[in-house]
Amino acid sequence: MPRTPLWSWIWAFFCAFYPTLGGCGVKNGTEENPPLRIAVASNAVKVMHHLAQEFQNQTGHSVSVSSASSGSLFTMIQNGAPFDIFFSADVLRPEALDGTSQAVAGSRFTYAKGQLVLWSSHPQPVADGAVLDQVDFHHLAIGNPKLAPYGKSAWEFLKRLDSWQSIRPKLLRGENIGQAFQFVAAGEAEWGLVALSQVLSLPDSAQGTHWIVPHSDYPPILQQAIILKEGVVAQGFVDYVRAEFARRTFQSYGYLMP
Repeated sequence: MPRTPLWSWIWAFFCAFYPTLGGCGVKNGTEENPPLRIAVASNAVKVMHHLAQEFQNQTGHSVSVSSASSGSLFTMIQNGAPFDIFFSADVLRPEALDGTSQAVAGSRFTYAKGQLVLWSSHPQPVADGAVLDQVDFHHLAIGNPKLAPYGKSAWEFLKRLDSWQSIRPKLLRGENIGQAFQFVAAGEAEWGLVALSQVLSLPDSAQGTHWIVPHSDYPPILQQAIILKEGVVAQGFVDYVRAEFARRTFQSYGYLMP
């Protein structure tokens, strides 16, 4: 009896606990015409769904989008998860795959630069990050610094603050930036350091209050992608993501373009 691949156990565990964040099913694919499988970091899942739908409308080729933290997706890929393209939220993990048998040589590129924001789901006066110096809140949500690049940048930003030692016990860590965002949206944390793209994905009436953290106050969030399986459709989607329409779409979601 064949053994179940390790990646499938990891993915099943992920889907059981985070069904709303992942792409735990296949969209419109068949065995004869399987969908293009895209793994994308949580911060970019909405813009990627947008682009995948447009690509599908234009080409007729179905696309399955799965999301998690960059670290979790990287682990799945290393254990054989059958993704075709990996859109990470950092440089480190695509770089680690580049030059190995698990990726297509020369296919790595930077597709966007992320922006970190301090966000509350409630409208309130905040012109800068002074609220963090006051420390009069119970919880501040961030992504897991070990798995989520936005969480790592948030951690590095907070460590520079004079109030760091007072803030640290108040941190509420999400497995990824998507879960950190949900902590704030659900009221479990008054504030969160999340991706600007997540806030701008909300209707205007639900955007609450946000402050864009100065880029000089945290390591740059350069988001890279790499093709994992060579193919005409995979290359076509990458070309589509690098085209002007997709660049404008990324900008509309709050990303800076490389």
